[in-house]
Amino acid sequence: MARKTRSKATKLQLVWPFFFILFIHCLAIFLFTRGFLLTRTELPHFSNCSDVSHSPCFDSSSIDSSTSPSSFSSSAPAQESNATCWTKPAVDRLVIIVFDALRFDFVAPSSFFPEKKPWMDKLKAIQKLAAEAGSSARIFKAIADPPTTSLQRLKGLTTGGLPTFIDVGNSFGAPAIVEDNFIHQLVENGKRVVMMGDDTWLQLFPHHFEKSFPYPSFNVKDLDTVDNGCIEHLIPSLHDGNWDVLIAHFLGVDHAGHIFGVNTMPMIQKLEQYNSIVEEVVEALTSQSEPGGLHENTLLVVMGDHGQTLNGDHGGGSPEEVETSIFAMSFKNATFSLPPELDSVSCGLNADAKPLCVGTVEQLDFAVTMSAMLGVPFPFGSIGRVNPQLYSLGAGDFLSQGIQVEGHENDSNIMRWMQPYVNALCVNAWQVKRYIDVYSASSVIGFPSEDLLHVAEMYSVAQENWMHVVKGSLSHMNESCPSSFSAIKKQIDMYAQFLDSVIGLARSKWTEFNLKLMVVGLSIIFLSLLVQVVAIKRVDTFYESSLSTRCPQASVGLVFSMFAVIIRASSFLSNSFILEEGKVALFFLGTSVIFELRNSFKKANMLLETASLLLLVTALRFIMESGLSKQATNLSSISSILGIARDHPFWIYLSSIVSMLALFSLAYLLLKYIRSNSCQRVQKYVISGSILCYALIASHWILDSELLNLSVTLQYIGRSHIPRVIYAVGIVQLVVLVINQLLIRKRTLYHQNDLASRTIAMLSAWSSAIILLSGKQGSVVALTTVGAAYCIFRLENLWQAATDGTSSNISFYSLPTTQWSLLAVVLFFCSGHWCAFDGLRYGAAFVGFDEFKLVRQAILLAIDTFGFSHLLPIFGLPLLVSQRHSINQKKETKLSLSAQLSQIYLIYGFIVTSSVACMVLCVTIQRRHLMVWGLFAPKYVFDVVGLILTDFLICLGALYYIDPVEDDSKQN
Repeated sequence: MARKTRSKATKLQLVWPFFFILFIHCLAIFLFTRGFLLTRTELPHFSNCSDVSHSPCFDSSSIDSSTSPSSFSSSAPAQESNATCWTKPAVDRLVIIVFDALRFDFVAPSSFFPEKKPWMDKLKAIQKLAAEAGSSARIFKAIADPPTTSLQRLKGLTTGGLPTFIDVGNSFGAPAIVEDNFIHQLVENGKRVVMMGDDTWLQLFPHHFEKSFPYPSFNVKDLDTVDNGCIEHLIPSLHDGNWDVLIAHFLGVDHAGHIFGVNTMPMIQKLEQYNSIVEEVVEALTSQSEPGGLHENTLLVVMGDHGQTLNGDHGGGSPEEVETSIFAMSFKNATFSLPPELDSVSCGLNADAKPLCVGTVEQLDFAVTMSAMLGVPFPFGSIGRVNPQLYSLGAGDFLSQGIQVEGHENDSNIMRWMQPYVNALCVNAWQVKRYIDVYSASSVIGFPSEDLLHVAEMYSVAQENWMHVVKGSLSHMNESCPSSFSAIKKQIDMYAQFLDSVIGLARSKWTEFNLKLMVVGLSIIFLSLLVQVVAIKRVDTFYESSLSTRCPQASVGLVFSMFAVIIRASSFLSNSFILEEGKVALFFLGTSVIFELRNSFKKANMLLETASLLLLVTALRFIMESGLSKQATNLSSISSILGIARDHPFWIYLSSIVSMLALFSLAYLLLKYIRSNSCQRVQKYVISGSILCYALIASHWILDSELLNLSVTLQYIGRSHIPRVIYAVGIVQLVVLVINQLLIRKRTLYHQNDLASRTIAMLSAWSSAIILLSGKQGSVVALTTVGAAYCIFRLENLWQAATDGTSSNISFYSLPTTQWSLLAVVLFFCSGHWCAFDGLRYGAAFVGFDEFKLVRQAILLAIDTFGFSHLLPIFGLPLLVSQRHSINQKKETKLSLSAQLSQIYLIYGFIVTSSVACMVLCVTIQRRHLMVWGLFAPKYVFDVVGLILTDFLICLGALYYIDPVEDDSKQN
């Protein structure tokens, strides 16, 4: 009985440090995240019509002057259906069509770009309308603020505020917006809003729509359901007068990008479909735009919420992701030209060689501009500016009213537009100043006092000019003199400078950081490094009867490993090295191989393994460069060298053949292993199940291929049923291995292949699902990984031969474990991922399934994201121990084997924690960096999630691989 108690105590002593380290890291990350990812304070204030009476723009003497552009009604919400609330309405109805992930070059003519691409000039209807002489239609380049996830952009578009990074985590379950927003103001002021398409709108605004036709948005493999739903309801709704604002959100382009990429036929087909939709919408609106018609004064806005990369990803802050498009068209028959001072455009030719000009607008300005045009209060927290180019499209309503000035029609039109616009800017500036004051008073930190004084002074000067100069100019309604124009133009410039200054201040100082929590969290993370060092040394000293003394030759590997870990961790202080993290890790891995190559030549031993590993490292670099990562050069350079187009079927056939050969090679290696090694029967069954799954994966690729004209039934079986069978087999394999480990305690103590067999069985059980989710490149990455891993643990023999098994675990395992961790980092990038939210391969979440279920899809996405970089490396670590144990099995006890397993996991965890600790330090230092939300914050999120996952998997691995053992005296 005492012997059994000692057995359990020994395993507990080996395992409990891993759970303690996991707890420390969870606490540190919780505290740091609470300090770093605090959102801006969302104020519980809402704008009302009566608020404007407190502004300097309000003129009580002109309340009854309904024809005066400068009149503002301070109250009376029932007065003419809020016809004059904060601003004079410029349009009666608004149609907003959102084409998700609409790149700027999808809309703008190809002549605006250095090279014409296949996806350009597909939306010819928009280009034609914008190029027509006298048309009230304009194309804009719209600039979004990162992160460019759909949820973030919809919040930014409707609230007029800058994004809060923490909301990215809610992208799969959007909470209702609680702060003031454009949709709320529409409903509160009697506007009827109808929505159709992406159901994210209904999650953000659950009780705001008169009618809604939502469709599920997360199945990125479905290109048509949401779009078809929009088409079904859009055109009939345009003939129905029971709405004031209509929103239709299409998702086909976004999904086509995620699954296929930009330069593909599905994307081009979607753009052509959207072109037809725009034509139908414009035709329906035009047919009812005659005087007195339903859409006489309707504004059409066709826009994207963000862009996308050529790979179809978005979420980051690259120009491709933040640059999208807005097309706006007024159906009020009135031509108007903006003053050149307010109309900064770039001009070129459209596809029909007609001149076309494109303006630029910040998405931040959308909410306040639309509010001004519809005559509803601006959202309380908006910091955007009423955009003059968009606002001018509603000038038709202003030009049809007022007194004509003979002989100066164009000057008169400009003055009659500038008067309501400068009034709108006055209200806009007052509203932003009010918000900044309230925010600074309510927020924990707010803005620095010197910055507040600067913007307050700018506002004070602008308002003084308004009170003493501009109001007098506005009173001359029948004059169009140069002095009036000059005064108004100067006032517009002053307001614009003030608003730009506030936006710049908000962008640089917006997020509130709790430095105390950040420092405490950072300190705990660095403290955990000390804990891990103590734990590593503890295993060395506690089990010194099983472990031998140090060897100077093996210590050279320890010094090199420490150097590599420190330099790589320090590289995170540079944003450039973060962007190239995969290549940096690959460089260190290659350097370590060259370091071993020198030792291999010196001893004339393991030359083949060293050369093979160096070759495999080169292969990994090629995989990383062949189109599977954000920094990839794709296959364009190879295509140009070979003279074969990138979309040529040759590449499709080649990739399929290479993937199949890699898959068959993996199956052959597993089959060879179970034939040449004496494994337990359960382990043989598990490995055989993986071979069967590899065959199913090959069948899945064949049946799901578009190259073969297979029946719909066979395609559905290959697309849906086969992946589900693979998942089921994988779950059964894992359950069987766990039950076998729990129930079968008696193992042959010195069985050479016991640990290796358990490890390979566990890896094979995970591999099927990971390869399936990774796509056809998964088998190639897996085969390369197997080769590299084999070479790494074979090269242990270099040190084994030099030390004759007399080195300590720390010295002996430092170099191979460091190589193992670097390989894990490289695999993350080689499998098509990177540390940004657009680096998630959302299509993997729907392999085998069409409908969206949050938990299931989240699990599949997590396996795809962290399978090659975390699951396989951590569960495969015992192979390093099994290699040494198989050589020295007569010299080492089972206690020694368990101690080595414990220590190698501690060393691996220490290496990962070192990198994450430096990353957290970097984020703390760079918290005010320009790229903090576009680069550093996503990197932080991926790293800390990876650290927690690493700790958790190490705990599972320790429980699975470390057996209850007795001390040496009881074993003999």
